[in-house]
Amino acid sequence: MNTVKKTLASFLVIAAALVSTSANANSAGDAKVRAAGEATVAKVEEAVSLLEKGDKEGTLKALGDVRQSQKEFRYEQTERLRQRAGDKLKVARDEIEKGDANASASLKATLDLYKEMMKVYSAAH
Repeated sequence: MNTVKKTLASFLVIAAALVSTSANANSAGDAKVRAAGEATVAKVEEAVSLLEKGDKEGTLKALGDVRQSQKEFRYEQTERLRQRAGDKLKVARDEIEKGDANASASLKATLDLYKEMMKVYSAAH
């Protein structure tokens, strides 16, 4: 009987440790995703600002940073939005490189998609 109590106590300690560890890992993952989302939105806003100032090279550099940060901005409920934003980002980048007048509108549409993703993510966390 005594060994059963010890075994049960050991099991409970291990289970509590696992629950605690997974909760800490989950919150660290949430913080990483939130930071990536905020960085993505901030970089797109920077790109819009640079494009409005006529800084093509700065805009393209900011968009390169967006491509990197959006890779970490993954949340299951926003995956389709992320794919659409990525596609829109490619279109905007191509338009900027070609000097297309529609580039600003495409970039702002991309920003709207990323902001929508942040809204959905924030509502769930």
